[in-house]
Amino acid sequence: MKEKQTHQKESEQLDFLNGTTKKIANKKEEELGEKSSLKPNEERPEILKKENSPENILILDTETTGLDNEKDDCLEVGSILFNVKNRSVLAQQSFLLPVEINNAEKINNIPAEITRLAQPLSEAIKYFESLVRVSDVIVAHNAEFDMKWFGLNKLPQIEKQWICSMDDITWPVDRQLKTRPSVRDLALAYGVPVWNAHRALTDCIYLAEVFKRCSELEKMLVRALEPKVLLRAEISYEKRHLARNAGFRWNDAIKGAWSRKMSRRDMEKLEFPVHEVDFRD
Repeated sequence: MKEKQTHQKESEQLDFLNGTTKKIANKKEEELGEKSSLKPNEERPEILKKENSPENILILDTETTGLDNEKDDCLEVGSILFNVKNRSVLAQQSFLLPVEINNAEKINNIPAEITRLAQPLSEAIKYFESLVRVSDVIVAHNAEFDMKWFGLNKLPQIEKQWICSMDDITWPVDRQLKTRPSVRDLALAYGVPVWNAHRALTDCIYLAEVFKRCSELEKMLVRALEPKVLLRAEISYEKRHLARNAGFRWNDAIKGAWSRKMSRRDMEKLEFPVHEVDFRD
């Protein structure tokens, strides 16, 4: 009788264990099913944050004597080394480069004669190079303009990936920003006081203060680093406002057309047809 009771007890325990194992297995299958149901371009936010986000970014801005890097010169560089995880400024720097004339003085308020006063320029450039080395990514507002001055005159070439805070970052909808916001627009949208404009370090400070207030900064940076393709809008003249509202520019990268570089993820959200164009075309 005792042996029969013992056997029955062991049988009940086995049934319980089998049932528990099945529940765990079923739960794992459900989790796997959820993961597999994700579309290829739908990364989980926690994966985006932990695995791919840059640790340190170098926020950078330049002031120049004009728009043409073949005829004009860069006369000021400002930069801030920013730690993404801690939302903290680690270092900041600004220096002037000597120029004979500044045709953009009315914009940046930098007299040419000031740039020629004695300063430790060679040491400043070496320190700037060290900031570039310890950064994972360079961030600039209208990066396409800023990057073209490096490798010229006294400025070193920068062999790092760039993020444009105007074109590459998708800002939260609730901030009600334009598709291509200015630094001032960003600052005001995030409650950052604007006290000056068009000095290199000042614009870097604005961006750093904005980044401090971005709860999903890691995710925004990862998506900004996604490969971009050049798109031409296939749109009628009457509907050109759709292209303009989506950040496309007329007669810019492609003559006689509305065009923009963007990720394929963002391309899928467009309300009008587009045609992918080779950068070399």
